[in-house]
Amino acid sequence: MAFGSLDDNEDVMSEINMTPLVDVMLVLLIIFIITVPVINHAVKMDLPRAANQPQEVKPENIALSIDASGQRFWQGEKIDETVLDERLKAAAEKKPQPELHLTADRNVRYEVVAQTMAAAQRNGLERIGFVTDPKAQ
Repeated sequence: MAFGSLDDNEDVMSEINMTPLVDVMLVLLIIFIITVPVINHAVKMDLPRAANQPQEVKPENIALSIDASGQRFWQGEKIDETVLDERLKAAAEKKPQPELHLTADRNVRYEVVAQTMAAAQRNGLERIGFVTDPKAQ
């Protein structure tokens, strides 16, 4: 695209050179003409139809909460440490294995939470989720 000349003329060339644009358009046209038949090439097959519905069994969730004094609650029922171990072991043997949702009061000692997580791991539970309340401050 030339806007000036090497001559002594002071006139500026104000026309756009269309030759490169036409060349690009012709090259693109040739590319599209070549590639379109390749894209539409397909083999028609009559495949059998089958009805299949996945039967995903979602594991249950176990709600284990710890209050500010360190008391543990299994699905809302107050339990002690021996009952907790028994229930965790029974839950770990289920197929599919349930997920433990652990909710702890913000004022509970971390030691109690860590002991609870260690008990879950010791008894074979592999999935632990922490439930928080964003509104509590």
